[in-house]
This record gives sequence, C-alpha cells and structure tokens, in this order.
Amino acid sequence: MSFNEKVKKIMLVDDDIDLLEQHKMLLESKGYLIVTAENVEDGWNVFKKEKPDAAIIDLIMEEHDSGFVLCHRIKRDSFGKQIPVFILTSATYMTGFKFGSSTSEEKEWINCDAVLNKPIVFEELLQKMEAFFETKV
Repeated sequence: MSFNEKVKKIMLVDDDIDLLEQHKMLLESKGYLIVTAENVEDGWNVFKKEKPDAAIIDLIMEEHDSGFVLCHRIKRDSFGKQIPVFILTSATYMTGFKFGSSTSEEKEWINCDAVLNKPIVFEELLQKMEAFFETKV
C-alpha cells in the first residue's frame, strides 16, 4: 500500500460470531479496517454510519434471505451502488441450490457483486475485492 493510498474500510455482517471474528482478523492482517454487525438491522445502521468501501454479508441470518434483504437495501442507496457487496453462503452445501452473480440478470436479482460459498477460500475473497478496487482507481 502506498503512502497516499487510503486504508479500505470493510463491513462484515454475520450472525456467526466465530466466523465474524475469524474473517475480521484475516482481513485486518491484510491491512483493512473492519467494522462489524451481527444482523441485518445493525448492518444497515453500520453501513449508513461508516460508509464502508466494501461489504461482506452472510446470506442466512435472522431469516433465510436476510443477506439478500441487506444487499438490496445497500445497492438501492446512492453510496451503496458504488461499493462491492459480497454474499457468503452455506446454502449450496446445505441445499444443493447454487446462487450466482455472473450474469447481469443474477446480479440484478441478487443485488451483489459476487457470491462465495462457505467455507470460503480467503484468497478468492481477497482477489475479488482487490479486483473491484483496482477497477475503481
């Protein structure tokens, strides 16, 4: 990171406290500033207050579609349209139903920039996030 480069603030939202802390530590070790929330409402409040550079959101929290709801709210926000939003999900493992965000139709319906299946490959998440940041420079 260059001297003039701003430290990126990442918002993590997950009701699994262990995963939340694990992902927080991993991202902090890569030089990111991390803000967290444990549910959709807190996530929305943190988003509005902190204006993060990216959001990483668990799909299934209070409800089966909680992550979709929060992504939709963020992407409808004028600031939120500008940041990458990633969904983490174990739904594929649990149900066999695979979500995607590779087509414009999927991105419009899901309202996120990428869907990553749990257990996530941390390096894959970093690559996707960095690629988004590089295109915004």
